[in-house]
Amino acid sequence: MSKTVVAVLAALATAGAAVASDGRDDLSEQDRARVGKVTAPTDDFSRPEQFEPLPAGATTTRKLINADIFSHPSANLTFEGRQEFLVGNGLFRKDWVSAPSSTQASDGLGPLFNARSCQACHTKDGRGTVPGFDPMERSDAVALLLRLAVPPTTDEQRRQLASGELPFVPEPVYGSQLQNFSVPGLPAEGRLEIEYEPVRVELNGGEVATLMKPTYRIEDPAYGPLRADVQISPRLAPPMIGLGLLEAIHPADILANAGADRGDGISGRPNWVLDERTGKKALGRFNWKASQPSVEQQSAVAFSNDMGLSTPMFPSHYGECTKAQAACFDLPHGAQPRLGEHEVPAELMDFVTTYSVNLAVPQRRDVDDARVLAGKKLFYEANCVACHVPKYVTRRDAQREEHRFQLIWPYTDLLLHDMGEGLADGVSEGEASGSEWRTPPLWGIGLTRTVNPNATWLHDGRARSLLEAVLWHGGEAQAARDRVVAMTPDERADLIRFLESL
Repeated sequence: MSKTVVAVLAALATAGAAVASDGRDDLSEQDRARVGKVTAPTDDFSRPEQFEPLPAGATTTRKLINADIFSHPSANLTFEGRQEFLVGNGLFRKDWVSAPSSTQASDGLGPLFNARSCQACHTKDGRGTVPGFDPMERSDAVALLLRLAVPPTTDEQRRQLASGELPFVPEPVYGSQLQNFSVPGLPAEGRLEIEYEPVRVELNGGEVATLMKPTYRIEDPAYGPLRADVQISPRLAPPMIGLGLLEAIHPADILANAGADRGDGISGRPNWVLDERTGKKALGRFNWKASQPSVEQQSAVAFSNDMGLSTPMFPSHYGECTKAQAACFDLPHGAQPRLGEHEVPAELMDFVTTYSVNLAVPQRRDVDDARVLAGKKLFYEANCVACHVPKYVTRRDAQREEHRFQLIWPYTDLLLHDMGEGLADGVSEGEASGSEWRTPPLWGIGLTRTVNPNATWLHDGRARSLLEAVLWHGGEAQAARDRVVAMTPDERADLIRFLESL
């Protein structure tokens, strides 16, 4: 065990204070008080906090900063864990092909799909890329999918929504998302087109920012018109780092922030969603609207919906094919008899999950820089921390040993917040309304373009800079956004400098 890890555990063992959340059933009363002390918000911005350079505790990677920085395993993985991680990495990156194929255990893609591999959307395990902002540039929207939903029209649909069996009602012909690729012999569902309208925002100090407001439309629908009342929501593939640690945060620590008045009218709430493992509702943590309770389930959904691949959790070989797309069901699937009835058998699914939960968060940079510390102070003073909660200590009884009892700094509450009309998509998902979004983690955000030079921010990639992302905040975040607008140019630069250090 490294000296740094020993020091972190020593701090947890010797600190004492009132506990922030009393529901930690994995901790003794004494340990709750110790954890409460360590995770309390700071009021000293003259220097970095203890262990702040290690945002993911002992799992933090200290590898050289380059385009592969999001692709390293948790630093504390065992030898066996690293072997499983490497196998999962191969599965995450490989291109699947349509059936039948001469390649064993690589066929079964589609019939309709959005991408041929996980990596195609999560570029180098970071953010995906949206089609270009240049109107003369044409590119396929691989990493940006369109969620499709319609209002319920039957009592059965209303019952399924109320019980959590359905997170929303899919469009009857095109399903829950538009799939812009297909296997040979079958037409793709359609094509996404985006137009951007510039929006001028005047900032204190004479500066002006230009936001890009997107409008989305579906061209060339191959299976007839979409329902007139269809609602569409663009979703950009998010970064993959730190997911296992987010899963290891105790639910009590997340729910402790729910419903609490944190100033500025901010009051987050959980999204309770169906856990396919248990058949019961569970706390949503992942996806843009916290619509998935676990990394495993999120991965299985992606295999099914994004690539049309069957798994034990979602066994259909035809993914998103609907009854209105009858030709889908006449095409062969890729399940191999020697491997079982699923195109992605349980063993392969486990490897992908192990990989996904152990992509390491990079070490912080410049934590003692005067401008970074000044920007951190401004981040707190603007009340950004009301939603982007800085730190937690993960469960002692987390499922995976490498994630247990780690002091982490993800800057999220994993709760839903109303972000205003500017970011609203109108699509309800589970208990999330059409204007609510889960607070995204900020760790690693400063390395976004180191990993993918073409990456942009927010749920649909509309923000071309971190400042633009802040300026799109509305609803519960309106007051914090307005404080950023009122800052001096130097203060805004310091705030961005802090974000870039994460």
